[in-house]
Amino acid sequence: MSSITKTQKYGWTAVPRDASILLSPISENFSTPAPDFDIQSLLNFDGSSDASLLKHSADFVKEKLSEATLNHSLRVYVYGAALVRHHFPTWKFSDWREAYYLSCLFHDIGTADFYLPQSKEEVDNKSKLSFEFKGGIVARDFILQHAGVEDLADAVCEAVIRHQDVLVQGGNITIVGQVLQLATLIDNVSANAHLISAALVRHTITAFPRLKWSSCFVSVLHKEFETKPWCHSTTFERPGYNISAEEGKRLGVGLGDKGVIDEDGFEKSNFVSDVKGNMEMNQFE
Repeated sequence: MSSITKTQKYGWTAVPRDASILLSPISENFSTPAPDFDIQSLLNFDGSSDASLLKHSADFVKEKLSEATLNHSLRVYVYGAALVRHHFPTWKFSDWREAYYLSCLFHDIGTADFYLPQSKEEVDNKSKLSFEFKGGIVARDFILQHAGVEDLADAVCEAVIRHQDVLVQGGNITIVGQVLQLATLIDNVSANAHLISAALVRHTITAFPRLKWSSCFVSVLHKEFETKPWCHSTTFERPGYNISAEEGKRLGVGLGDKGVIDEDGFEKSNFVSDVKGNMEMNQFE
């Protein structure tokens, strides 16, 4: 592995979890967002020692994910790669870009129909894990089964599991996990979208169309909330979200009735509202 350590190779470097703290030193650079990059060069892994694993992984997720979800995963890779190369050049993205690419490919694999219950009736026959946790396990198993080393499999697994831990203010996260969080938030809710250029966004969406991604993701969230009311995605919601007053009484936790019902017939969700309100990206749908 020449002079690159395993820590560098697979992104096992700690950075602050709170993006506002992480980004404050570069706040003066916000007026110069990451420029347009050649997308194909960012996705060129010719010569990589993990090239075979990357291809097998891409084929696997393409088979399991909807086209809209796959395109989202590839946009997340491009946005993250661009913002790191522009704003954090000392992070040496080339040392761990394979780990980041795999994390992007697998980060929503737990939402695939194969794994995610489509109705309450399917819950007993499919995983009850929150989709990020299921996805991390699927990714780790797949990488190890296709000759990936444990450090790489673990790096991807951790990043996928933690990719929605965006409300945590304290502590640290790996650079792979942090960039995955930043890039998914750009695509899902336009948070910190100023980190990348409008030209890069347009060209990335041309290469990987959104295909009504916001509506697709909202549908996934509704399924996750309805079939797994304990899921990690509820961390964006009020305590007791989607738990009935009757169930709360049975459990002795004193919950009131559900909150406001939205136009889709579900309890109003902070997360869903943010995704639907992503006007900066939704204009391309």
